[in-house]
Amino acid sequence: MRRFAYCKVVLATSLVWVMLDMFILLYFSECNKCDDKKERGLPGRDVVDGLSRPRDGPGEGGKPVVIPKENQEKMKEMFKINQFNLMASEMIALNRSLPDVRLEGCKNKLYPDNLPRTSVVIVFHNEAWSTLLRTVHSVIDRSPHTLLEEIVLVDDASERDFLKRPLEQYVRKLEVPVRVVRMEQRSGLIRARLKGASISTGGCQVITFLDAHCECTTGWLEPLLARIKQDKKTVVCPIIDVISDDTFEYMAGSDMTYGGFNWKLNFRWYPVPQREMDRRKGDRTLPVRTPTMAGGLFSIDRDYFQEIGTYDAGMDIWGGENLEISFRIWQCGGTLEIVTCSHVGHVFRKATPYTFPGGTGQIINKNNRRLAEVWMDEFKNFFYIISPGVTKVDYGDISTRSALRQKLQCKPFSWYLENVYPDSQIPRHYYSLGEIRNVETNQCLDNMARKENEKVGIFNCHGMGGNQQVFSYTANKEIRTDDLCLDVSKLNGPVMMLKCHHLKGNQLWEYDPVKLTLVHVNSNQCLDKASEEDSQVPSVRDCTHSRSQQWLLRNVTLPEVF
Repeated sequence: MRRFAYCKVVLATSLVWVMLDMFILLYFSECNKCDDKKERGLPGRDVVDGLSRPRDGPGEGGKPVVIPKENQEKMKEMFKINQFNLMASEMIALNRSLPDVRLEGCKNKLYPDNLPRTSVVIVFHNEAWSTLLRTVHSVIDRSPHTLLEEIVLVDDASERDFLKRPLEQYVRKLEVPVRVVRMEQRSGLIRARLKGASISTGGCQVITFLDAHCECTTGWLEPLLARIKQDKKTVVCPIIDVISDDTFEYMAGSDMTYGGFNWKLNFRWYPVPQREMDRRKGDRTLPVRTPTMAGGLFSIDRDYFQEIGTYDAGMDIWGGENLEISFRIWQCGGTLEIVTCSHVGHVFRKATPYTFPGGTGQIINKNNRRLAEVWMDEFKNFFYIISPGVTKVDYGDISTRSALRQKLQCKPFSWYLENVYPDSQIPRHYYSLGEIRNVETNQCLDNMARKENEKVGIFNCHGMGGNQQVFSYTANKEIRTDDLCLDVSKLNGPVMMLKCHHLKGNQLWEYDPVKLTLVHVNSNQCLDKASEEDSQVPSVRDCTHSRSQQWLLRNVTLPEVF
């Protein structure tokens, strides 16, 4: 009787699971009919069941998806949910084909057989089903399974039902172990990644972080692991290719750019300098040493990640963590590289669909203040003068991070600027930083939010900092605002803002702290107030020692430079 009762229980349990699977499939197929935005982002049954898109289907080969005119309005509504073309994404197979965009020299490279294994950690919050699963499938399909320990999906308190039990059911059937870990409350990228790293299998040597809307290409993993095998203190990033947020076209990124930042501590891509090309002896298949990483995609030795202090857990949600870990790697004895033989695509969105507790600006200001206080030494003044509101933000206790810097015997930020990022927009030596005020008119030089190849302006001084009225007069005798320098190419002007070239010439200015004059050396003329013809543009004229040619430079910090 007991055996018969046990069999009935087993049979009933099996029926429950069968019914549950049928319910899930029905749920998937009906989801596209839902109006509730929380239920969007999930494709129909054809994708869920068999990945059954034909090889000439939408988006195959990384080609763009074109939405018919009759579906344009629906497409626009769906776009708002994740801030990318969800309709196009749902039309594409979860395992679509991609072009091999590697340099020819990369395709023939051989790697050791005994490369370290990696766990792949992917954090998501309310991610669309199609983009999240396309990320997972691309990792599985284009990684040697001998090198792939597991995939850890960290759910940062998603609210969408299909990212709960249905997701767990789906990944359970994949040929590589995939774990779904849940954050109890919305914690943000930084703490969610720390969670994923902490619970990932300790037996693997490397942790690889990816975003939840990526697609890995052929041969992406081996070159990353090979560099870490050579030196565990080398932190490596792939070339980040662009997946269009509009059409999902796959577009190869350039191997001729690397990561930097501006005065506001915004990450930026800049051309790889000639000195780095020379170091590699012109071989573009060799890794590029990069001053900073974009932050979303990188691999790191597990023990080294712990050794250098993982992430700053005092930072909130997202923002600034990529620069913080970049500074820390370089200043504390490591190396940061872009491995040009590794390509991973990423959907770049023009806006975020998420809200952050406390407000995006407040969170990023706090995070940036923490990294500036711990790692930037006196050069934090560039950031504070251009972003004065940051100094009013409560940035918490940084004593443990400062102690970490002491423990690791990390180098000063001046070393970083001189040895790692000599092309930085922050000059290593400067005479003044702040406003440049005309004595007669009491007006200030102002970039008027203009761009390269436009005239510099002059406007009422507002004393609010910001990037419009902050200029540095450098030891190279440039007058610069971020990466633009004041440039005069002919007598009597105009005064333009051009990319700083460090070759002096038309960008060379002599400041006389007694006469208060700024002499443009090539023309031997003085910077003067605005002309009558254009009241918002300063000029250069023959020097007359008049008050209109006198300028006060604020925040003079290093008079010994001259």
